[in-house]
Amino acid sequence: MPFHLHFGADDLLRCRFAVSPLWETQEAVRILLQPHRHSYYLPWLRRVRAAAARLDLAPLRLLTPRRGYAPDFLCPPPAGPLASFEDELARVRATDPGLARAELARSLAETPGAGESARGRAMLADPAAAVTELTGLLERAWRELLLPEWPRLRSVLEADVAFRTRQLADGGLERLLAGLHPSLSWADGTLTVDHRADHERTLDGEGVLLVPSAFTWPKMIAGFDPPWQATLVYPARGIGALWSAPRPPSPDALVRLLGTNRAALLTGLDEPASTTALAHRHGLALSSVSAHLSVLRDAGLLTSRRHGRQVLYERTRLGGDLARSEGQEER
Repeated sequence: MPFHLHFGADDLLRCRFAVSPLWETQEAVRILLQPHRHSYYLPWLRRVRAAAARLDLAPLRLLTPRRGYAPDFLCPPPAGPLASFEDELARVRATDPGLARAELARSLAETPGAGESARGRAMLADPAAAVTELTGLLERAWRELLLPEWPRLRSVLEADVAFRTRQLADGGLERLLAGLHPSLSWADGTLTVDHRADHERTLDGEGVLLVPSAFTWPKMIAGFDPPWQATLVYPARGIGALWSAPRPPSPDALVRLLGTNRAALLTGLDEPASTTALAHRHGLALSSVSAHLSVLRDAGLLTSRRHGRQVLYERTRLGGDLARSEGQEER
């Protein structure tokens, strides 16, 4: 059944993007708790197996139905485009107990027997304590599962936002929305999402928040009922190679021209990335990566632009031609 979001004139002006480390944490936990999704994320699951074993996810398991509602207060729509995990978690800790209880009850009702279980009854009897327990668990999940990988993840998510922003500038909102996910369609001021229980929502001037995610593929999530802002969480571009090992060393010709590290940086820059992300990806010091990127940019092989608090680097046409020609030679 379709989910319809009805836009007014003000809503068209108030659509915005955000990157959410809290959302990524929550969705990563959902993957761990839902074995039917494991096949999409095997490389990541292998990397975090030991860390995941240290987490007691039982409280979140109770609130993670395979289909149905999960509490919105556990991952409120980000207030800004680049909120930190700590800022997002502080908003969860400040949840009104009345709102928390209502959303907990709604989520527990999705799983037969969950509300009557000892843990479910405890959550409903003391929602403030439940919020404290759940935020503590999310914080541990962030530190164990995502924090070591966050520079790489954030680079992919921010590169997606940069790409979508260019789409918006080139083709307007209709082109942007059409490219987010096959389940989306736009007509007569209404955005329709397939594969969701029949639902209608008028946006009332708030617009829609668009959040790229590395852990949502292959689905797209249309979520958050009032009082939360309507939000679409969609698969980010570039996640196919996110957990793969770095590509093999570049062929000799490019290495002789640029040096081993500069050649690796150039050929590996398939999506815009920051200095921090590239240092993490290639196992190099930040100062070395910064120096190499400056040389490549001065040579006309890379461009740089500021996105929020970071500078993202991407190949120019010449840089792309060099990288592609070397890849063809390697084959």
